[in-house]
Amino acid sequence: MIAPDTRPPFAALGGISPEDAFAALPSPCYVIDEDHLVKNGEILAGVASRTGAKILLAQKAFSNFNLYPVLAPFLAGTEASGLYEARLGFEEMPGKEVHVFSAAYRPDEFNDVLRYADHIVFNSPAQLAKYGALAKSAGKSVGLRVNPECSTQDGHAIYDPCAPGSRLGTTRAQWDEKMAPDLIALLDGLHFHTLCEQDADDLATTLSALEQRFGDILPRMSWINFGGGHHITRPGYQLSLLEDCIRRFSEKYGVQIYLEPGEACALNAGFLVTRVLDIVQNGDTQIAILDMSAACHTPDVIEMPYRPPLYGADETGVLSHTYRLTGPTCLAGDVIGDYSFPQPLQEGSLLVFGDMAIYTTCKNNTFNGMPLPSIYARRQNHTTLLARFSYSDFKSRLGHL
Repeated sequence: MIAPDTRPPFAALGGISPEDAFAALPSPCYVIDEDHLVKNGEILAGVASRTGAKILLAQKAFSNFNLYPVLAPFLAGTEASGLYEARLGFEEMPGKEVHVFSAAYRPDEFNDVLRYADHIVFNSPAQLAKYGALAKSAGKSVGLRVNPECSTQDGHAIYDPCAPGSRLGTTRAQWDEKMAPDLIALLDGLHFHTLCEQDADDLATTLSALEQRFGDILPRMSWINFGGGHHITRPGYQLSLLEDCIRRFSEKYGVQIYLEPGEACALNAGFLVTRVLDIVQNGDTQIAILDMSAACHTPDVIEMPYRPPLYGADETGVLSHTYRLTGPTCLAGDVIGDYSFPQPLQEGSLLVFGDMAIYTTCKNNTFNGMPLPSIYARRQNHTTLLARFSYSDFKSRLGHL
């Protein structure tokens, strides 16, 4: 008998085998574990209570609104990247704060943004000049995203807002050139976002750079938003260092601190259930074609790129049987990765990928006419259907029904 997979991405299974937990569900499907969402929320709420920080759900990573009531007791509100997310947060986490940041706002949408958001963060002095007074007159808290020009990421340039030539955030040189006194007077706070799946030591490095470049501005603000990318709920994360950073900054500058993690809210709280459709061999490579697609159902696997955790599997060559797992689309690069297994795979074998609550359901697509997987919620080993999709969901994106 194979021992239960107790790695963090599968801890929410509680030792129950995937066959026992998911065999009756349609394949492919997403399963979001409510109990693990609660565990993540409790960690975040603990940080907030010990430091006075306010923590927001970044909906770009997790926007399954049916489960917002599970997270709402632990959070101050939501963060949005545009009008639709702002409206979703307003409607589905009522009574909580709604923050929005966009690299540029559309003139035909901005009045609607004001309807739903409490905090409006601008990306450039030009956008602040265009919309800041309007937001202020509407009673909104106004912020500007700044770029501390401090890259701490390693190997993921696509996610580095501090990379040379970045469009995200105002550098100190841009500030000195464009930020007239009347624009500075509009500001209630500053926002930065430089991290991606990182620990608190990188935050500490970033805060030093922020003080170096904007230290004379910080005392004028009433709040500072530390952005997202904080892997707070990951086992081993340096919580004490994070809390020290928050307290030091809050006390030194007299500001309210915000954090807006997305991954930390739903980290390791979801699964993607899939089955093998076919096994083919090309030379020395055994290939398993699954009914899920990296390109369609887990696009971050290709964009990041990364190799998602798989229940009961290991690195290539560690266990007896190695397969390249792929999707069924026509895209040659629709590859999840190479994994080894203790037993041979066969048509119909059930596989379960972990950490699939984040950047999946909110980023998936219907390329090649691939059906969208159903979404289930799981609590205390019971599953409930949240959403089922059909041909009409594919067709309605392309024209009138």
